[in-house]
Amino acid sequence: MKYGPLRTLLVRETIMEVAKPNAVQLRAEIYRRMTEKEKQKQKKQQSHAHHYVPRWYQKRFLPQGQTNFYLMDLHPERIEWSGGSHQLKALRRRGPDVCFYEDDLYTVKLGSWTTDQIERSFFGMVDSRGRAAVAHFAEFDGIKEPTTWTAGGDLPPYMDAQKFRTPRGLDLIKQRRGSRDDNLTLLEMQGKFEFTTMWMEGVWEIVRARKTQTKFIVSDDPVTFYCKSVFPSEWKYPNEISLKQIGTRTLFPLGLDSCLIITHVQFVRNPWSTPTEFRINARSYQQTLKHLGHIQFGRELEEDEVLRINYILKKRAVRYIASAEEEWLYPERHVSTDEWAKLDDDWFLFPHLWRVPFSGGISVGYRDGSAAAWDEYGRRPWQRGYQDESQRDREFETCEKAKCEWAKRRIGKSRARTDERIGRDVEDKMVDDYLRAEGLLQPTTTTPAQQ
Repeated sequence: MKYGPLRTLLVRETIMEVAKPNAVQLRAEIYRRMTEKEKQKQKKQQSHAHHYVPRWYQKRFLPQGQTNFYLMDLHPERIEWSGGSHQLKALRRRGPDVCFYEDDLYTVKLGSWTTDQIERSFFGMVDSRGRAAVAHFAEFDGIKEPTTWTAGGDLPPYMDAQKFRTPRGLDLIKQRRGSRDDNLTLLEMQGKFEFTTMWMEGVWEIVRARKTQTKFIVSDDPVTFYCKSVFPSEWKYPNEISLKQIGTRTLFPLGLDSCLIITHVQFVRNPWSTPTEFRINARSYQQTLKHLGHIQFGRELEEDEVLRINYILKKRAVRYIASAEEEWLYPERHVSTDEWAKLDDDWFLFPHLWRVPFSGGISVGYRDGSAAAWDEYGRRPWQRGYQDESQRDREFETCEKAKCEWAKRRIGKSRARTDERIGRDVEDKMVDDYLRAEGLLQPTTTTPAQQ
């Protein structure tokens, strides 16, 4: 057999099971739990400035000692009155308290009664877990027990909540519902974990920008989708690129100098796939399992690569972006290309392809003697296509070609690594041996040290 059989986990796994709640039930539960006395007390203490990009997340993009961003309004308004008008400034200095927020964005209203229960309770819990998970993976350099298990389970749901808590996310829910009811939209938002399943099944890499002059920026859509075949001019607000598409990457900056990139396994195995086709077994709200030992980390980006990510973040933002330095808000001034389809021509958004195992999936055994199995696309043994050998044969061929092409395009670039319990740089030796055999690397040449 040319590739590995069904693999059993070498390190502890994270299992995510997401059920889609009923919005009406959620609404009823909020009201049921509150006594009249509690409602009156809460009304006096209600918050009104609701941040759709949390302040703690924003602060991760400010150097120590700096308190204000350069905040850019991509579509500044013109204020008009009888006899004149005034164009608002596009660039301002603002702190996290007054960036990326709207008044009463998450306030539930029933007649004259209002509650910020969603802001305090739902996002209070989501942000608490998400904050710890973001901090953990921003500095990730291998599995740390038990922190990584907890963070690995908390990060995707936090990202899911972040995706739908923005004005664009809320408007997208309204569009799908065909209703402008703000209360139902807010309650449905709490059950929106639409992407967690596919993120868990993707290939994760945490890239660094510790050695570049430019660092990552913040946008009003922090969890950003990029597909080279879906151009900015094709988007009509609030529509979003589909994560179900093979070529859709997820970019999520974790702070000034780290960013999570998630790529579909199917795209890793065949980068020449049609990017807009749906990946195999694309779905939401289902149980899945991830091998955390396969998370890649440690690659140091070059200046132009950071600029390209910032350019994507800026083009995908709805209205606001912010950064610690003014010049970082203008990646288009210095980026090597602003052609959307060519931003990843050198495959810098791909993980280290030689470190992505070509396995048949994951199996686990439980203490009660039972067992469960998923193939690499999340299909279960009773599902059609589970461990399709003919499909794997085709993918193995394209995967081997992709590894060779990746090695050529990434000559001299920093490379990612994985937890030392999974790999000990054997893959890098294989890459170098291949390049030498092709005459592309001199026998005495050494590759960049692992960062």
